[in-house]
Amino acid sequence: MRLQEEGPEEPDINLTSLIDVVFLLLIFFMVSTTFDRQALLRLELPEAETAEAESVPRVIEVTVTEDGRILVGDDLLTENNRAALRAVLDQRRADDDAPLVVRADTRAPHGLVVLVLDVAAAAGFQRVGIATLEPPGEPE
Repeated sequence: MRLQEEGPEEPDINLTSLIDVVFLLLIFFMVSTTFDRQALLRLELPEAETAEAESVPRVIEVTVTEDGRILVGDDLLTENNRAALRAVLDQRRADDDAPLVVRADTRAPHGLVVLVLDVAAAAGFQRVGIATLEPPGEPE
């Protein structure tokens, strides 16, 4: 009787233990990594549903409109650039504790809002808020 010759057997690699080791390494690196969040600008974002008016004697308001205009108080900036906005903010800022409130339209260009926040950080504003509206129909 003739027996069939079997070819060389392929080695079986147990993937279960390999996957376990990879997951353990992943967990180890996730736990041992320190996450540093360095924020250049501290934002005080108001809660929209329970927003209450603060009694602040002097507030500097910067408004960004839907069509890309920037207003500081009631004055329209002629140029929407960093230098013009910085000059107006430096002129309006009376003391170091004056808060800045950014009022941006929902459809305002995101780049202009970031420009305003960046210039505020460069000008040294410590308190910055973003104005929101209370959702309609919400009970108080």
